[in-house]
Amino acid sequence: MNLTLNGKTALVCGSTQGIGRAAAIELALLGANIVLMARNEQTLKNTMTDLDTTKGQTHRYIIADFSQPEAAPMALAKHLTQFPDVHILINNTGGPAGGPLLDAKPDEFVQTFHNHLLINQALVQAVFPVMKQANFGRIVNVISTSVKQPIVGLGVSNTIRGAVAQWAKTLSLEIAQFGITVNNVLPGYTETARLAAVVAMRSKASDKTEEETANQMESEIPTGRFIKAEEVAAAIAFLCTPAAASINGINLPVDGGKTGSL
Repeated sequence: MNLTLNGKTALVCGSTQGIGRAAAIELALLGANIVLMARNEQTLKNTMTDLDTTKGQTHRYIIADFSQPEAAPMALAKHLTQFPDVHILINNTGGPAGGPLLDAKPDEFVQTFHNHLLINQALVQAVFPVMKQANFGRIVNVISTSVKQPIVGLGVSNTIRGAVAQWAKTLSLEIAQFGITVNNVLPGYTETARLAAVVAMRSKASDKTEEETANQMESEIPTGRFIKAEEVAAAIAFLCTPAAASINGINLPVDGGKTGSL
């Protein structure tokens, strides 16, 4: 099985914490050069020190705030003028604040649509020419199991994540002929800052302690525990390898079996 990414360069968004950081570390272990992208330069530098270099890789970072409309595409465009090779793109941005759909304001939908779909589209358009020329490309979008089964209390997120999934499936049909695959990884309850916020929100709404809320959520997972960021990263990394060349246009849950659909 060919799992090596030697000579490939991976751009990993939101890569200073949680799933993004774990994915960058895993891809580096497989031999990829890593380009980190996040908004805080110090945490970017800290993450750089954790990336494997034993296969002769060169790692870099891009400073960009995904909440700013043009920041990430402009920063990437500038980077590509110096370092044009990007063979792998991991689209990963933090989810919007939770809350019932009926309480959501129009601006929340607009901002989330921008952060999770329009930025993905702009980044893909920027790196596509290099992937096409190399006849190799991997685009992995970190979304949510809500594209298969909506999550109560995350109305805006459920809505926009579904749009991203449809965008990705459509894109996968258009560019597979160039050796480029597009897939979505759907994390379940994963041990990240995002999960801590969801636990706190549910705890407040139910008058239970956060520990009680977390225990209840874990009991809903067939494996009986929350998912580790490294486990999601392993799925992301596999989809980026040559071995996964014929896996295209799928939604892959990494959720311990919780999602109640096929």
